[in-house]
Formats: sequence, structure tokens, C-alpha cells
Amino acid sequence: MIQIRNEIRPIRNEDTETLVAIWLEASQFAHSFLGQERLQLQSEQVRDIYLKQAENWVILENGQPAGFIGLMDQFIGGLFIDTKIHGKGLGRQLLDHALQLKKTLSLEVYALNTQAHSFYLRNSFTETARDPQDGEGLPFEVIHMRRDL
Repeated sequence: MIQIRNEIRPIRNEDTETLVAIWLEASQFAHSFLGQERLQLQSEQVRDIYLKQAENWVILENGQPAGFIGLMDQFIGGLFIDTKIHGKGLGRQLLDHALQLKKTLSLEVYALNTQAHSFYLRNSFTETARDPQDGEGLPFEVIHMRRDL
């Protein structure tokens, strides 16, 4: 089977609202345990801080933004794909792109987000540590993972 590669490009200002919407919908699906109020607050931080400060790469599906990966040096701050098109290989394409750029990647994933944890394991990330709380001190276990090219 031939794998079609989607276009990946740097973020543009006009992508912001679409990417925030993708982030929020994906987070409501994967991080529902955080609660709607916290996710709404975090979506504002994504818009106002993270999309501006991180190195963000956008993947296009049919010419439209369908997901993104946010990098802070070799750390993946987030990888989010439109939930309506999960399973089409877009997340893997973003990971491959980031690995080519950075050679080594690390990340943190909530242990309760078993789908994401499994995704990273399938993509050759290894667990390096666990913390009983997230970065905000909330009682949600976080798994640290890493992959080298």
C-alpha cells in the first residue's frame, strides 16, 4: 500500500483559530478528566502563549489544517489531530517530521490518556520516568517518554 504524505508546514497566523479548535476538541476527548473549565482556560493559553512561543508545524488534509505538533527544542509540547480523522497516519507523519528536525524527542503524556500513551509506544518511544502529579500539581500521573532517531 502506498502511503500518501500530507503537506507539513510552519504555522501561519490564519491557522490559529482552527488549531485551537482542534486542540480543544482533541483535549475534551483525551483529557476529559481535567474538566471543561480547565480545558477552556488551557485553550486560551494555547491561543495566546503556546502557538506563539513554540515551534509549531501544521499538517494539512485536503489543503486545510488538520493537526499540529508544538516543539520546544526537542520536547513535544503537544501533538493534536482533528478527532474526525484520527487513524489516518497524520500524527505519525508529524512525529517523523519532528524527528528529522530534532533527532531526539521527549514528551510527557497523562497515564489516563491511554490512547496517546499507546500511540507513542507504537511509534518507538520508551518510558523514562513517571510523576504522580502533572506540571500544575494536579493528581494525574504523567509518563515521561523519549525517542531517538
